Amino acid sequence: MRLFLLAALTLTAQPPIVFVHGNGDDAAKWMGAIWLFESNGYPREKLRAVRFTNPSARLNDGKFEEHRSSTTDQAAELSAAVTRLLIESKSAKVALIGSSRGGNTIRNYIKYGGGAAVVSHAVLGGTPNHGVFVTATNTRNEFNGKSDFLAGLNEGDETVAGVRFMTTRSDKLDKYAQPNGSGYDSPMLTGAENIVLPGLDHREVAFHPQAFRAMYKFLTGSEPETLTVKPEAEARIGGLVTGFAGGGATNLPDAGVRLRVYPLDAATGQRDGAAVLDLTTRFDGNWGPLAVSPNRNYEFELEKAGSVIRYFRSPFLRSSEIVNLRFRPVTTGNTLAVRPQGYWAKDRDPLLFQGAGVDAVPAGIPTNDTVPLRIDSGGLLELRGERIAIRNATGNALHIAEFNWD
Repeated sequence: MRLFLLAALTLTAQPPIVFVHGNGDDAAKWMGAIWLFESNGYPREKLRAVRFTNPSARLNDGKFEEHRSSTTDQAAELSAAVTRLLIESKSAKVALIGSSRGGNTIRNYIKYGGGAAVVSHAVLGGTPNHGVFVTATNTRNEFNGKSDFLAGLNEGDETVAGVRFMTTRSDKLDKYAQPNGSGYDSPMLTGAENIVLPGLDHREVAFHPQAFRAMYKFLTGSEPETLTVKPEAEARIGGLVTGFAGGGATNLPDAGVRLRVYPLDAATGQRDGAAVLDLTTRFDGNWGPLAVSPNRNYEFELEKAGSVIRYFRSPFLRSSEIVNLRFRPVTTGNTLAVRPQGYWAKDRDPLLFQGAGVDAVPAGIPTNDTVPLRIDSGGLLELRGERIAIRNATGNALHIAEFNWD
């Protein structure tokens, strides 16, 4: 008991954490990581994920592009999120954990935005710190190793005094750190603790349980108690309905979308009762809170202007306020499997439907988070123990099996 109380007091003394997503992504990417921090005793009120308004980078950082953001836009939004958490938590400093482009934003904020005074730790997962590619042309592209932006961040000391830095990278499976670009070690920084996570892809080096283990130890100085999520007796979920604009994902709220949530039969993917939530989004795009069972599969049906998207999800093991439901362009009659926290690779990612392997998973370097499913009935989709009940799409609907935490 005494050791448990000492551990709890130690975690209470840890800084609050702001999680920073990557290019084209959203705050929901961090749901699994936040659940793991909570499962290891980190206070929920100290864990926040920023959601950037326009998450996709400009092709030219100095030129306005509608529905895209500059490096300054991102750093300013991060600064506001940090300030808010500092005030609410009454803390002197925060820790920042970023994925991919999120690490660029963290470094920019720390070096030029005043972050060095209020940030204790910076963790950069798969951040292309020395570029995705290296070319003498288009030096205003944020991901060019010879860009003005990266040259400024990497000039002199690559880290900033007073802030502890850690990077995590893949050995050879990061699609943005390859020999034909900036090289496998592009994410590494001189002056940082640089961790290699073999076999993980570009996203997994931020979101995988092994990445969590490295982050937790870096922040707390000790090993986590568990690398699996501890379910709550009852979870409450909510979030935002977002959409697409200008050909890309945006985190702007999508109003006028009818959302209905149904419990599912785990064996067939068919609805098991009436809708437990039925609403039409307002100007803010918010939905929830909704009480859900950690033992039930759910379907989230989005309907607008004659198009229907149905998300099929495995049980929500813990509460979350950042569940993002994106109203995607509809390709009718298609069924997709999506891994928000990683990419698909044949043999490495054993996707099963009704116990049989799904042939659509591609081989080679993991580069795609979506694979098509060719199913003609309902059933159970499984990846590493996470199970989603789903049925095939028909008519003007798009069906998406989206994994919560794998």
